[in-house]
Amino acid sequence: MSGTEREAPAGVDVTLPSAARVYDWYLGGEHHWQIDREFGQRAMQLWPHVPVVARHNRRWLGRVVRHALDAGIRQFLDLGSGLPTAGNIHDVIEQHRPGCGARVVYTDFEPVALAHSRDILARRGIDDWCGVAEADIRRPREVLTHPQVQRLLDLSEPVCALMVAVLHFVGDEAPQVLAEYRGQFAGGSWIALSHISDERADPTEREAVERFRASYDGTENPLRVRGRDEIRSWFPAGTLLEPGIAPLPDWRPDSGPSAEDEIARRFAWCGVGEVPAG
Repeated sequence: MSGTEREAPAGVDVTLPSAARVYDWYLGGEHHWQIDREFGQRAMQLWPHVPVVARHNRRWLGRVVRHALDAGIRQFLDLGSGLPTAGNIHDVIEQHRPGCGARVVYTDFEPVALAHSRDILARRGIDDWCGVAEADIRRPREVLTHPQVQRLLDLSEPVCALMVAVLHFVGDEAPQVLAEYRGQFAGGSWIALSHISDERADPTEREAVERFRASYDGTENPLRVRGRDEIRSWFPAGTLLEPGIAPLPDWRPDSGPSAEDEIARRFAWCGVGEVPAG
């Protein structure tokens, strides 16, 4: 279904591109408009593989959520969620463990993403167990004291917090931000993250990633490309779940290989750390 066939939520300007809606277009979602598709096509001219990485990020998110559900976790906090569509957390829960009593909070601070997110949850009729919090993920206290978080999540019990393709928009404070969340979560909680990288790319591909990265210079959210060792250093020793920091397709795969796997392996790292008990 084309995004032009869907009415925008009240107050949302669809003459300006939205990063959240562009990402939704990469994922094959329904909440995007012509202006978003045009912006996404321009981004693909800089780095043609960006939709492949976006799709693998979403598949990885699904695997993390399923493994967390199987491990007994019933609370999910999506930090920097964009739009909760096209296979997001509530979809995975309803497909994998329907009726399990899970709770989900999506967080973002882009007004357009928030407006669409509230509309999506209300249309689905699931806002009794899913909420949207307007908060900056770089301020953990602001996030964790938000009324929607307080309404739906019990921080004395394990939480699965997901930071999917967002920490590359956080500067040098990224490890401190992670540490602050870790310090507020109960033992047994999971913190999952994925991050853009070019370590395994060839020189031509690295040039493309650099063009894509540079396109964010001068914006409110400049983008950083980081390596595996730096990302691994953000997790205390012994807290990473198997297989550690891995390429997106290689974190606990649950299906056969696809033609896109090797592309995704070259451009992102992911990992999940567990908060120690006590």
